[in-house]
Amino acid sequence: MSPNMATRTPYTMWTVVSRDIKRNKYIYFMALPVIVYYLLFHYGPMYGLQIAFKDFSVGRGIWGSRWVGFQHFQEFFGSYYFWRLIRNTLLINFYELIFGFPAPIILALLLNEIRSKLFKRAVQTISYLPHFISIVVIVGMLVDFLARDGLVNQLLHVFGVESIAFMREPQWFRTIYVSSGIWQGIGWGSIIYLAAISTIDPTLYEASKVDGAGRFKQALHITIPGIMPTIIILFILKMGSMMSVGSEKILLMYNSLTYESADVISTFVYRKGILEANYGYTTAIGLFNSIISFILLVISNSISKRVSETKLW
Repeated sequence: MSPNMATRTPYTMWTVVSRDIKRNKYIYFMALPVIVYYLLFHYGPMYGLQIAFKDFSVGRGIWGSRWVGFQHFQEFFGSYYFWRLIRNTLLINFYELIFGFPAPIILALLLNEIRSKLFKRAVQTISYLPHFISIVVIVGMLVDFLARDGLVNQLLHVFGVESIAFMREPQWFRTIYVSSGIWQGIGWGSIIYLAAISTIDPTLYEASKVDGAGRFKQALHITIPGIMPTIIILFILKMGSMMSVGSEKILLMYNSLTYESADVISTFVYRKGILEANYGYTTAIGLFNSIISFILLVISNSISKRVSETKLW
């Protein structure tokens, strides 16, 4: 490359970018709030990650706090809570992956087979509604239904089963959490797969009918392969959040009797960071959690690239 071309390249690249901005200015204007949101609430707070390596004090500030290196990480790795938090977080996510991830896929496949438009819309509406119910209301319903004198125990009495304190028994917590999450999100999650199914070429189904394929074989050999790229992308994203569990629902559901199976990293960070003001220690835990999540995301994306043509990047 000649010196003249080298000097012209930055100007040319800037010209192309500026022309693209002018040509698509309305699209960039629509994307601006999202960009500002991520800059303010996702990238901006990364400045405070350094307190994970400091004995942070609000009075001294970030720069004035004493540097302690990996002390917080060592304290967390050596604590009694470490393996309990890792186990509970992974188990809840594993159950959601095994039972919760396929649920909207199955629902979308079943809805796709319904020929009555009125019945299909009714099922979709009913399955979408729980998504719009507040988590506080959902947990309130669980507490009422699963109480000793609640609906579930009254039904158990009919079959001669003694009352069970579901919300106080650690062994029931994960089942209640995952099953209620499936009920709340199955309809909303199926929208993505229904949209993916609508993009499949209808001539493939017509050709399969000529070959004598029934609905089951059409779903197995046409519908599922057609939505497989969508399934893989969502699976990769799910793997990236295997170390994350929403703290809001667990905080509303758990109590001191269910800590053994309900306490996860996010709730532990809330108790130690917000309630006990141990900011440096909990920032170190959050940083560790983010690093593990990023590694899982990279690994799952790499495996996807090797076994299929679908990848996140």
